[in-house]
Amino acid sequence: MDSVTQILLGSAVGYATLGNKLGRKSLLVGAAFGTLPDLDVLINFGGDVENFVYHRSFSHSLIIQLLLSPIIAWLIAKMYWAKSVSLTRWSVAIFSIMSTHALLDTFTVYGTQLLWPLSHYPFGISSVFIIDPMYSLPLLLAFVALCFARAQPYASKINATALVLSSLYLTWSLSAKWFIDSKIQQALDKQAITFKQFESTPSPFNTLLWRAVATTEQGHYEIYASVFDSVDEVDIRFYKTANHVLDTLGEDQRIALLQNFTKGLYGVYQQDQTYVFSDLRMGLEGFYVFSFEIAKQAESSIKPSDFRQLKNRPPLSRASLVFDRITNPNIDLSQIKAD
Repeated sequence: MDSVTQILLGSAVGYATLGNKLGRKSLLVGAAFGTLPDLDVLINFGGDVENFVYHRSFSHSLIIQLLLSPIIAWLIAKMYWAKSVSLTRWSVAIFSIMSTHALLDTFTVYGTQLLWPLSHYPFGISSVFIIDPMYSLPLLLAFVALCFARAQPYASKINATALVLSSLYLTWSLSAKWFIDSKIQQALDKQAITFKQFESTPSPFNTLLWRAVATTEQGHYEIYASVFDSVDEVDIRFYKTANHVLDTLGEDQRIALLQNFTKGLYGVYQQDQTYVFSDLRMGLEGFYVFSFEIAKQAESSIKPSDFRQLKNRPPLSRASLVFDRITNPNIDLSQIKAD
């Protein structure tokens, strides 16, 4: 999830575990440790591909967090202001704050390596968008309320209510995903479409309109479905890709990293003399957030490129079309063009 949401969640968990001992200081403790796992973005893992794949790895590992929490707690407990909290409670609080950060991230599609180093599998439930105001709003309102002294007699109830409401929203997102996947499968079956890999993700800022990708040997289907759509109103479009180009690049480790991390949901596109590898899970056709230049056409051969990441984000000025499509199946999101 986005950094602001992780700060708010960390603050709420911090208050739930330390509030009756530290009061409003627990909000700051929660905010700090709620941010800590994402500081891995400051690390250069060796290149654009490696930075993409290894984000949310060791810093988001429940194993590493469990091992580090007592050490961090021991260091904090030495400070004068922290002595009112036992070492055990500090350990539990720190692990709770960091682990809920990692677990929340698994609800997005990106991929979180919860079991690193035992497993590098990127867990991703893909039931919420990386920014979702409906999840964050209860936590924000609680955070603001707890900052005021007048709210202190009710602080625990306010904080608990916010955590319950945000958790209920995650439960709704799982139900919505199951409902959408079932509807899309019916639509695909109706058109006798078979596929290799499939994933659905919420469209930006909501869980009412969903975008899905279904890959085949020749290309992939991009699918849009609203919770209000009938099966016949599900929008399915096919796009050819040039994935066969990967066979000419040899056994480049970066290709393997990208294929594994995207779980097979990728497409290779030719743009003039350049070949681009795109993660189909994030973005929309023509505007994939994570795209890498992997090769160039050189006369009669294809030569590996530098695997640099390209800037290719969807135009924010067209965001209103996403919300229009929730209730209007006639909106054609495939027509979104660059500004």
